[in-house]
Amino acid sequence: MNTTIHASAVLVGAKAVLIRGPAGSGKSRLAFELIEAARQGTLAFARLVGDDRVHIEAHHGHLLVRPAPALAGLLEVRGLGIRRVPHEPVATVGLLVDLAAADAARLPDPDALESELAGVTLPRLPIDSEQALLPLVLGFLTTLPAGD
Repeated sequence: MNTTIHASAVLVGAKAVLIRGPAGSGKSRLAFELIEAARQGTLAFARLVGDDRVHIEAHHGHLLVRPAPALAGLLEVRGLGIRRVPHEPVATVGLLVDLAAADAARLPDPDALESELAGVTLPRLPIDSEQALLPLVLGFLTTLPAGD
């Protein structure tokens, strides 16, 4: 079943980062910053999947994300307005980022680092509204927990 959610998604490498949060929490800004991080060489690859509204669907144990057709290739850049950017038509989600998360913590409980969406369990990064978004997401993507 295809469900529409209020979120943004960016394909980073082989998997998408799905970004949720209330209006004004920085979803579009984080999406743009991930794309810019790839353009500057910090990430090997990043391309928009969708901004503001995306469709998600469980498929063979994976969560797929697609842009809402009316918004495909469009990204809000605060101060510039709606911009047209290259985009991917579909991607497999590899990380769920929750912005303005009430359960964000300096040393998060391991249970907070997973979430189920459409019946698929995903790694989850809860971020509070005071934290810098991009460095935390880059840290999650490029490091391993000390116990691993």
